Amino acid sequence: MLKVRVIPTLLWKDYGLVKGIGFDSWRRVGTVMPAIKVYNTRQVDELILVDIAATREGRPPDCDSIVEYSAECFVPLTVGGGVRSVGEIRGLLRAGADKVCINSTAYGEPDLIRESAERFGSQCIVASIDARLTVDGTYECFSHSGTRPTGKEPGAWALELERLGAGEILITSVERDGTMLGYDLDLIREITSCVNIPVIASGGAGGYEHMYEAISLAQASAVAAASIYHFTQQTPAEAKRYLSARGVPVRDVNIRDGFI
Repeated sequence: MLKVRVIPTLLWKDYGLVKGIGFDSWRRVGTVMPAIKVYNTRQVDELILVDIAATREGRPPDCDSIVEYSAECFVPLTVGGGVRSVGEIRGLLRAGADKVCINSTAYGEPDLIRESAERFGSQCIVASIDARLTVDGTYECFSHSGTRPTGKEPGAWALELERLGAGEILITSVERDGTMLGYDLDLIREITSCVNIPVIASGGAGGYEHMYEAISLAQASAVAAASIYHFTQQTPAEAKRYLSARGVPVRDVNIRDGFI
């Protein structure tokens, strides 16, 4: 069985990090470089860095900043936000990103997933899906930081992204984002039941048990979180110890006697 990854998410806006609830990211929580340096010491498996203002502002990714950040990041780094072309993907990879996350552009230009996967390899391409629960009890994909309905159902869209060549899916519940009430397990199951590539659960983690539920009950391959690391004393290293003690295979962790 592949080892489960624990991945902090950094939401980047105007040179700082922000957090909010339901994709309303308004609260400043620090700056990017110090956060990267801290996570380097906390047994994280990867980092996800998303420029949440790039798509709304219609500007390309800031590759110059990625050069600086990647030079200090000693774990695999996924970068997203404002990605609209193969050239921009190439620029991010050359700047030091290990993977590139694509969301809004894929709805109008799905061939971007196919072409980038063919050129750089599927392992470099993370397809991101932001979804909301609709009034009729079904889920719908939203683009542009969760603000624009697309009419697409998450499971079917995830399957299409896999067919196009995406190497993994990052699924985020817009309603659960920042609430720390737990992942939307039904939404995650909808994705994992449709695809064979790894699925990263995101949106709502408030504790280690929530991570365990996403893995054991919804078959997530990785758990991404942000608020619990900013606003509580919980850490990625402790999360891995907890998961390992519950029988989940994780990387590089030593279980302490009496941890649970």
